[in-house]
Amino acid sequence: MNLLKALATVSSMTLISRILGFVRDLVIARVFGAGLATDAFFVAFKLPNLLRRLFAEGAFSQAFVPILAEYKNRRGESDTRLLVDHVAAFLALALFVVTLIGVLAAPLIIYVTAPGFAATPGKFELTVSLLRITFPYVFFISLVALAGGILNTFSRFSVPAVTPTLLNLSFIAFALWGAPHFDPPVKALAWAVFAGGVAQLALQVPFLARIGLLPRFKFRPGDEGVRRILRQMGPAVFGVSISQVSLVINVIFASFLVTGSVSWLYYADRLMEFPVGLLGVALGTILLPSLSKYHAERSAQQYSELLDWGLRLTLLLAAPAAAALALLAVPLVATLFHYGAFGVEDVYATRRAVIAYSIGLIGLVMVKVLAPGFYARQDIRTPVRMALATLALTQLMNFAFIWPLKHAGLALAIGLGACFNAALLLRGLCRREIYRPQPGWPVFLLKLAIAVYAMAAMLWLACGTDASWLAISAGARALQLTGVVALGAATYFAALWLLGFRPGDFARRAAG
Repeated sequence: MNLLKALATVSSMTLISRILGFVRDLVIARVFGAGLATDAFFVAFKLPNLLRRLFAEGAFSQAFVPILAEYKNRRGESDTRLLVDHVAAFLALALFVVTLIGVLAAPLIIYVTAPGFAATPGKFELTVSLLRITFPYVFFISLVALAGGILNTFSRFSVPAVTPTLLNLSFIAFALWGAPHFDPPVKALAWAVFAGGVAQLALQVPFLARIGLLPRFKFRPGDEGVRRILRQMGPAVFGVSISQVSLVINVIFASFLVTGSVSWLYYADRLMEFPVGLLGVALGTILLPSLSKYHAERSAQQYSELLDWGLRLTLLLAAPAAAALALLAVPLVATLFHYGAFGVEDVYATRRAVIAYSIGLIGLVMVKVLAPGFYARQDIRTPVRMALATLALTQLMNFAFIWPLKHAGLALAIGLGACFNAALLLRGLCRREIYRPQPGWPVFLLKLAIAVYAMAAMLWLACGTDASWLAISAGARALQLTGVVALGAATYFAALWLLGFRPGDFARRAAG
């Protein structure tokens, strides 16, 4: 399989999900705005969503996929099937216990994660009730991650990539048609989370059956593979999802700021997650199985060359995305969210957080590509040490930035922390000679900088003033934004072409 083609497939499926995600956020912003109810929901959704990224897509996937690839490549079909059965049974039982604890301990959880809510009458109680509805999402989505890890290892990338669209469709349906039937209406969003988790798990089942790996849930906690995955998972929680831990800590800080701060950060985070998911998560998804296979085969040269390919592609796509996100912050926020209860003040407040996030976007994407360089080798301890240092630095920056920059300072700390984490990961891979940069990097970076500068200049000339975007209708904003983005993209890729870049330069086969 051509990895560039696989990336295009995963990214296109992710793009559909992200577009639906923006539609969902547009609907939520229009129906609910940015206030007490949305602050409560975003906090109630953030914790199960964090656990999804930490334990399901984060630590679990990074620990499970390399070991599953090892079993597939070295031990054969029978042992691979048993590993899936044993892991599925243990995971399902552990998730049931975690979900039960989460529902029962909801007041304590909210008091710890959003202590500032206790000062506002009704806000704390509403958040607790919403968390009790959303928390079971952890159970369903973690099993979805198990299924996705299996399918990705067997090169079925498209199904896991399209699965998140079901959550977005659930949000849209519940917000538009369910809200009037709930008291308060924001509870519709909590039930959308629950229903979306069930739907995503149901979608994966027939595809697992098709490749003969639908789990039979054989509980055997002493199984060698299960124990190895558990040993890898604990430290991996910090190593792969440090930015998500920082986001939760940001909610604690933001809960003490003016009402709306949590929501502004949420909407900015959604914009930032678009390129991170489209580029970083997609690249990490297709790299990990091939890196794991190269490690199993002890092909050090191919391992290094694949990392080099991933890094060049990351910079080629993430650098223009970061520049565009900063320059088009108001057009993007206004076009996507400036409807109904989401006012002009909300647009400008969200813009400040978007610009702050854009500064660290390259780091956020690179972490998703560099971390698999360690995890494919089943090396957890090294990135964990780096992640802990990053977490400490991020919190120091939170204290430094929150006073002058308010909620935007929290976003800036996340981005700069990710850049620091990416630098540590890259340095560690080079020092251990796991990654040896291929020739041509200085010329590559110079050409990239020229192309990004040309695109940025074109966007700056084409987008006009911030006030002009707020003065036109929603349809005109969408049409104008589409034209500006198309012009910027055309300028960037034309510049790359003139500088000698060709799509064939980035073609690469997956590990066989």
